[in-house]
Amino acid sequence: MSTIFPTAEGRLRGYHREQVDTFLASARAAYDVDDSDSPTMTSGDIRRTSFDLARGGYATHAVDAALERLEDAFALRERERALAQQGKGEWLTAARETAQVLLNRLNRDPGHRFSRANILAQGYNVDDVDALADRLKDYFEKGTPISADAVRTAVFRAQRGGYAESQVDLVLDAVTEVMLAVR
Repeated sequence: MSTIFPTAEGRLRGYHREQVDTFLASARAAYDVDDSDSPTMTSGDIRRTSFDLARGGYATHAVDAALERLEDAFALRERERALAQQGKGEWLTAARETAQVLLNRLNRDPGHRFSRANILAQGYNVDDVDALADRLKDYFEKGTPISADAVRTAVFRAQRGGYAESQVDLVLDAVTEVMLAVR
């Protein structure tokens, strides 16, 4: 498979070319195989993929955009399979239940929505995360538009004793899965 991405400019580092090419080849193979009973790759796998940075690597913005499109394609296929296996009613019930669990977390008081990192450790800035949480709460409660890309690409400043990064990341992954499932 020949992938052509622009390379990082100047002294900037980009994603390690061989890692990106290898991953995209395996993603293509996984997509081409009818493995509906036990998929070898899911949209979540794509979302959690990371690559080393290297000089002369692929420009991160170009690869990230391609990964977002790939994740969307896998999520659409997963949705179609789930609808075929479960039926629309059961599938919608499961999506609503997941959305309600997420909403319960987002409805917690600002500053208390997630566990905190140790006071000496860096976590995500509480105000930054709470601002996104408020937008997501409005999305689930009022239908206020926010894109899955905005959730996937959210960046938070660092803060000592901030929110635990792993917990925030897991919730944002679940939000993205719900958003992609109900598109």
